[in-house]
Amino acid sequence: MTNKKVYFRNWQLIDYKEAWDLQTSYFNKIIDQKLKNRDLSEDKRIPTDNYLFFCQHPHVYTLGKSGSASHLLISETSLKEKNVSFYHNNRGGDITYHGPGQIVGYPVLDLDNFFTDIHKYLRLLEEAVILTLKEYKIEAGRIQGLTGVWIDNDRPEKARKICAMGVKLSRWVSMHGFAFNINTELDYFNHIVPCGISDKAVTSLEKELGRKEDIALVEKKLLKHISNLFEMEIVDLV
Repeated sequence: MTNKKVYFRNWQLIDYKEAWDLQTSYFNKIIDQKLKNRDLSEDKRIPTDNYLFFCQHPHVYTLGKSGSASHLLISETSLKEKNVSFYHNNRGGDITYHGPGQIVGYPVLDLDNFFTDIHKYLRLLEEAVILTLKEYKIEAGRIQGLTGVWIDNDRPEKARKICAMGVKLSRWVSMHGFAFNINTELDYFNHIVPCGISDKAVTSLEKELGRKEDIALVEKKLLKHISNLFEMEIVDLV
């Protein structure tokens, strides 16, 4: 009774807390259905839904549950002056930045519909970004022991992160996701220790190519690779 149909919506620019609340509502809906299905005979069980959201956020720093508050390098006063929000959330990982010009992806999936392997899940999300970058003639990859996508990943002294990841999983249902820097204002990363990693730089598609890119086109390419890798049937959420 697996369901590979995935409802997709691009929220465009949306407040971080609003997006978090929306994700949580879909996440809880899936878990509620899974729990109800346990008490039903197999022929009466209702397939669980899956969702994928793309968006951009106004300037915000988010700190994962395993992160250190010391990795935020500016004061609360400075945050207000720069009009930057800050949230301590329930995803894995440390601190990161979200802002305009960045593709933030939130897969809210019942992985029982796909595969129950958290490492495969993370690697496929990374692979979708790697394949997207390849369409721009940029070679990217992974660094052992670190999540996300890196350029010059085989040269530690030059490695720079272009996509960060942090997820939450409960009963094999996912939320939170990835942040892919396209035309991102990278100066905002100077006020944090990104992902708790102090010895590696952060980059963007714009910085690597020397020009701004059409973010809608990048989103289209990325969605294609995610849907192919996960064998999803993408349906617009109306």
